[in-house]
Amino acid sequence: MTISQGDTLPDATLVQLGADGPAPVKMSDKVKGRKVVIFAVPGAFTPTCHSAHVPSFVRTKDQFDAKGVDEIICVSCNDPFVMKAWGEATGASEAGITMLADAQSEFTKALGMDFDAAPAGLVARSKRYAMLVEDGKVTLFQPEEGPGVCDVSGGEALLANM
Repeated sequence: MTISQGDTLPDATLVQLGADGPAPVKMSDKVKGRKVVIFAVPGAFTPTCHSAHVPSFVRTKDQFDAKGVDEIICVSCNDPFVMKAWGEATGASEAGITMLADAQSEFTKALGMDFDAAPAGLVARSKRYAMLVEDGKVTLFQPEEGPGVCDVSGGEALLANM
């Protein structure tokens, strides 16, 4: 079953690459008592993710801050080394966006947002979406209907509905 607006966000452990190497990050710790934006992409460095989705949140980071968002988190079913490199390449890390790896697709599967596109080399990946989570509850959920587009899940689109 796919997560919906009004649902409690499932807990999962993701991974972030820090100064001391890969470190586990419990999603429940990230959202408890906080206002957090989470957006997910099918893959780091893939065309739409790299040229449209992440840049939309880099461009709008200050506007989310002004609306009281405590953190913006990008989730992808890649490893933490790739996520760190991607955050650096896109300017997301410098902008203050948290790049989390869902390497085993645990979080993505719990949301019901997993898919496979084996011919494109994408297996156990996340569908594209953006959500606003307040104290663990999904208050706004904007999944993309089709692949290769970033219309309703981009930073500007999420801001417009907040």
